[in-house]
This record gives sequence, C-alpha cells and structure tokens, in this order.
Amino acid sequence: MKEQKVSAKNKAALFLVATPIGNLSEFSPRAVSVLKEVDVLACEDTRNTLKLLSHFDIHTRMITYHNFNEESSTKGIMNLLEEGKSVALVSDAGYPLISDPGYELVSEVIKGGYDIITVSGPNAALNALVASGLKTSHYLFFGFLNSRQSQARKELEELKEFPYTLIFYEAPHRILKTLKLCHEVLGDRKAVIARELTKLHEEYIRGTLSELLKLEEVKGEIVLLIEGREEVKTKTDLEELKKEVDALVKKGYKTKEAISEVAAAHGISKNHLYDHYHKK
Repeated sequence: MKEQKVSAKNKAALFLVATPIGNLSEFSPRAVSVLKEVDVLACEDTRNTLKLLSHFDIHTRMITYHNFNEESSTKGIMNLLEEGKSVALVSDAGYPLISDPGYELVSEVIKGGYDIITVSGPNAALNALVASGLKTSHYLFFGFLNSRQSQARKELEELKEFPYTLIFYEAPHRILKTLKLCHEVLGDRKAVIARELTKLHEEYIRGTLSELLKLEEVKGEIVLLIEGREEVKTKTDLEELKKEVDALVKKGYKTKEAISEVAAAHGISKNHLYDHYHKK
C-alpha cells in the first residue's frame, strides 16, 4: 500500500492538466498558473499546444510525449523529476490519459514516489453525458472502439449486457460504420451524437440508432452515447415477446433467427429470450 499526501513543499511533481476541448475560455486560472510555473511541459503535439500557450502568454519549455515515444519520454521525465524539476502533462484536448497516452508515465511516477497532482478541466465525455438525455446515474466510458470491425464487434458483444449508458469517442470518417455495427450488435436503442462540443458548431443529434443511420455525414469531434440494455422485468413482457417470435416463425423465420430479431429489436439478451421461449 502506498499513501500519497500532496505537499506544496515537494517541487518535483507531475501535474496532469486538462486542456480546453474547444473553447479556450474554459481554461482555468489555476491551469494557466500551473503551466507557467512548472519547469517542463510534456505534450502530444507541440504545434497544437503552442496555440494554447501563445493565447495565455505561457513560455514554458515543451517536450513531446505521445504514443510513439512513450517509453523513451517516460524515462526522460523520470530523470527530470529526479533532478527536482516539476513537469506538467497535457493532451491536445481534454484530460491526459483519457483515450490519450500517459498511463505508463503515471505508473512510473507512482513507483518513484513522486507527487501526482490533477488540475481539473473540460471533458468531452461528461459534457456529452449530462446533456444527452440518457441516464446519468450509471455510465460506462469506453473511448474508441477498435478500428478493425471484427474486433469492434467483439468489444460491443462484451458491452451489450451492461445496463449503463455507453459512451464512445469516434472519428467522423468512421461514425456511420460504427452506428451500423452498434445497431447490429446492440439492437435499436436510444442514442445521441454530440459533436464539436464547446465550439462554434456544437450540436446534439438525438434519436435511435436506426434514425441516426439515416445521416449522410457527420463532421467534427464526436462523442457517441447509447442507452444501456433495458431488462425485460416481468413474465408478461416475455410472453409478449414470445408472441412476436411466433409471428416471425409463421412468416418463415427459423426459431433461432426470430429470437435474435426480436431480442435485437428490444435491446435484450437473446439468450434470456431463448431460455424463456423454450421453457416448458
């Protein structure tokens, strides 16, 4: 067990600083102060971070820390901490480590016994969640699905039984394929696309997955939210679904196919419906 008591007397520390996801006015005075006072600023892309620093008249020395140099940069930052230097880690937008690199560094800093100090700020997932209209009491943030469709399908299969609002990040060129895959695996659930949050063209598109599939194009930074699985709670509900299965069977569906169709349409477990359907 390790206990960390953050102390202002310890100069050698790692600051995890959340940066604006669009609107620069959301950058807090504390965050500006920290970036001005630390010895070194580690960032994903110095070109993007320079825009932020220039806006707030910050002149701290920058080094790169991203997916492709994470191991070597972690060693370099640990050397800086050993020298008594303070370091701030930022991503291009939002919180470091949230669908961005930094886990390896934080793990090493903890092992080294140095302080880790978080500086709060904007987060696209939470912004989207509270304005989505979907349940907020419990939610599961997943981030980006695998870029390979076969792997993404497996990930969704693992998530489909969760009764929590699901939150994903997605790129605009992949969003329509992702919506189609989500509809196939999860069924036709309520869903929300939140795009360009805090920016000039901020927009929420609310509907069902089948309705969102009618979109021709979605631009900008995207958060996709999908309602969790709804439990069929009563035997009466299951009996009604059983009737729907029977109706499809009469139309020529095989029983297994009919059960899958009805389960997907209602966003419930096909195994649960299968067991009830064949229960004597």
